[in-house]
Amino acid sequence: MTETPFVPPEFVPPRGLADPRFVLEPLGPQHNDRDYAAWTSSAEHIHATPGFVGSSWPHEMTPEENRADLERHERDFAGRTGFTYTVLDPGDGDVIGCLYIYPRKDGATGARVTSWVRADRADLDVPLAEVVAAWLAEAWPFETVEYAGR
Repeated sequence: MTETPFVPPEFVPPRGLADPRFVLEPLGPQHNDRDYAAWTSSAEHIHATPGFVGSSWPHEMTPEENRADLERHERDFAGRTGFTYTVLDPGDGDVIGCLYIYPRKDGATGARVTSWVRADRADLDVPLAEVVAAWLAEAWPFETVEYAGR
């Protein structure tokens, strides 16, 4: 039995998205310091965010373990098995959140999407979800999208 790929072979995943309030770009180890600072300063807030309530992440990690996690997300993106984007402030480039696009956990076709923003940028949570939902509908090949808690 041949497994259906997450995205069609001819699909070119977007390299990012720009909005006046934030910029998305593929997450990688180059973001480690700012990513680590972002989520470690906001773990409690993230655990209260739709899609992360009751989740085992975030959990305590060293910066080196975080880098390994970012490298895994980068491999997933290159292998087209999942797409993780860092959410950056358009003014100073600081990491303000993250967006995850992965296959649904229930085996159904389509994508499961989660996102978080730092506690001090909580006002961007809903706008990020709204912009991403529209982007997924316009630029991605998914028949269905489960945006956790949205």
